[in-house]
Formats: sequence, structure tokens, C-alpha cells
Amino acid sequence: MVQPALVLPPQPDERWELAKQMGVTDAVIHPLEVGNDKTTWTYDELRQLQNWLENAGLEFSVLEGSVPLTDRIRLGLDGRDEDIEEFKQFLRNCGDLGIPVVCYDWMAGVRWARTEAHVEARGDSLATGYDNAKMQGGPTVPASAKSHEEIFEALAYFLEEVVPVAEEADVRLGLHPDDPPRESVRGVPRIANSVENYERILNVVDSEYNGITFCQGNFAAMGVDIPSTIRRFGEKINFVHFRDVEGDADRFVETWHDNGPTDMHAAMAAYDEAVSDNVPMRPDHVPTMAGEDNSNPGYHMKGRLFAIGYMRGLSDSL
Repeated sequence: MVQPALVLPPQPDERWELAKQMGVTDAVIHPLEVGNDKTTWTYDELRQLQNWLENAGLEFSVLEGSVPLTDRIRLGLDGRDEDIEEFKQFLRNCGDLGIPVVCYDWMAGVRWARTEAHVEARGDSLATGYDNAKMQGGPTVPASAKSHEEIFEALAYFLEEVVPVAEEADVRLGLHPDDPPRESVRGVPRIANSVENYERILNVVDSEYNGITFCQGNFAAMGVDIPSTIRRFGEKINFVHFRDVEGDADRFVETWHDNGPTDMHAAMAAYDEAVSDNVPMRPDHVPTMAGEDNSNPGYHMKGRLFAIGYMRGLSDSL
């Protein structure tokens, strides 16, 4: 069964208290929570953070969005071996500190892409959206010369190098889907954008440590049936982003968790049936609600508290 979790900032504040008051003890550390572009952590920084969380009665369950993974690695460029060695040491550090899951992505050039941050939703709340027509133009991204196959080969090379280290360190990897899951964004090919491509990626190294961050919104934008896809990947799912979108990979808008096209109750039942015990699940890309300034679209706290309650209700009804 999945374990409810919340994204929390790297320093203790009111959000840590709110998480505990909601009964959430699993912390997902993501530097975007505070507008930080941090891309790596020293051992001592992770130790300090682990100590803070332990003292607060919180479990350091996932580290995401701040891993030392460069485009030299993603694109197979000169210097990637040096960068991969840094990533291996990062995994060893996480393992030494008992951090069980690392979420990473394979989006080179433009990464998470949104073209709108003020889409009106229920009760004048605000959601984010993507329109590929609005992504056209702008400077050429250097990675555009790479092909899909070259980028897959770079990922395969990376996995063959790091999964044995992840196994030794007891740190499970969860590959996040491309967001949006298009064939390319600004000319840069994407490969974590379909169920078939994911199966190919998982087959590079057949290991529970080579797994998936099952971001529901991205899989929904791929046009797949969410409950059946959850069952298809089953124990390969190491982390879950619980969210929904209206639309497809060309044009979509984030929805309230209880107001999108996906049958969320059926999705929760599929997790309960198919996914390993205690896989962390966090709400993702929530609406900005009254009293919030939308300075961090998708990541304000009121919507996440709503989503945690909704997730608990779905789970308790099974």
C-alpha cells in the first residue's frame, strides 16, 4: 500500500508542523518548495537535513528535484563519466543516511515546461497549464542535434553504471516521466513519454532499484488508462505523484484532484492491489487557493492539505 507523503522545504518551518498535524510523517524533500535551484547535496548537508527530520518525527522518504544529474549525462556528452561518478557518490551518501528513494528525470534542455500559471479553476482558484503552440520560437537548444535513440543509449549507459551502486546502497531510483510527455520540446527529443518506452527502459537493467516515479498527470497526458497502467508496472513503481490533468501532451490544464477525468478511486484501488508496501505517494501540482499569492504555482500548501485528505478518503474506502 502507498504511504501518504508531502513535499517539504529543506529547512523546518510551519509546513513541517502542518504535515504532522495532517498525520503525514513521510517527507519528500524538493528544493523548488523554496524557489531553490540546488542540484546536489554534500553528505553533511544531507546529514543535517536527516537530523532535523528525525528530531521533528518525520521520515526522509524521497529526495527529488535536486540530484546531481547533468545534461552531459542525459545527452551522452564528453565529461559524463566524471558526472556519473558524482551521482554514484550521491547514491552512496543517500544509502548511508537511510534515504530510500531518489526521483530523477531524463529531460534535457527544457525540463518541466508550463506556459500558463494563472488558469482559472473551481472557485477562482488558479491552476497551471501547457500549450505547445506557445512553446514555439526562442533560441535553439544545443541538444537538438541528438536523436531519440542517442538519448536512449545515454540513459542505458547511465543505468548500467548506477543501478548496481543503487542496489548496493539500497536506494531505489524512480524515473519521472517527461513533462509534458511529448516526442520533443523545443527540438530536444524525449524518451520517457510512453508505456512502451518505459518498458524498454526498465528492461535495460532488470532490478527493483531501476523503477518508476508514477506521475499520474503525465501518464494521463499520454492517453493511457491509469488503473491498468498502474497494475502493468506494479512493483516497478517506487514513488507516486498523485495528480490529474484535462487534455493531452499538446495542451493540458492541471485539475483539482477530485475534479479531473481520471477515476481516482480506481487508481487508488490499483495501487493497493499492485504496488509494493509503503511506496511514498505525494499530491502534486495543486491549485493555488484563496489567500495564497501564486508565487510558487502548483506548490502552495492549502491545496496539498486538501489533496492529502482526499487521498486518505479514497484509501480508507477500499
